[in-house]
Amino acid sequence: MVKPSKKPVRCYIALGSNMGDSLSYLQQAISDLNDHPHISSLIISRFYKSKPHGPQDQPDYLNGAVSVETTLDPETLLDAMQKIENDNDRVREGVKRWGARTLDLDLLFYGDQEIDSRRLIVPHPRICERSFVLYPLRDLIKDTKDNLTIDKSTTIEDCINNLSDIEKNNIMELDHA
Repeated sequence: MVKPSKKPVRCYIALGSNMGDSLSYLQQAISDLNDHPHISSLIISRFYKSKPHGPQDQPDYLNGAVSVETTLDPETLLDAMQKIENDNDRVREGVKRWGARTLDLDLLFYGDQEIDSRRLIVPHPRICERSFVLYPLRDLIKDTKDNLTIDKSTTIEDCINNLSDIEKNNIMELDHA
């Protein structure tokens, strides 16, 4: 049984897909998040196309991010996200690390909490290395008062400014879908 907390928490979730109809998978994930009874206030970033990290013998990714409010605890939210992945044809067994996938949802931030459990690390440990995470996050926070920081001091904009030229050139903004 889901045990919602009393006060909603603002969370940020990265979205990615590079198998099948990636746009449809991302749109379905957004719809599934929006339909969840303990998730609300969904805000969607623009979508971006990026080269894969890891094995290069796979299609480019379509990426985005969403901001949500939830009354779910972090691990229950993770369970809900993994169910959405599984319901959208995500295969986990026998797949190369960073290999192609129909849908990948990563919990980037859960309020201002730092979490380091067996199943979950928040803020997500590779946020500052990935343009495909940083650019959608910047879309979500540019008109808000949210001050997302990594290690309590590094901002999203700091991370973007510190990206390598290769990583900055690895991404292309698409229209909001």
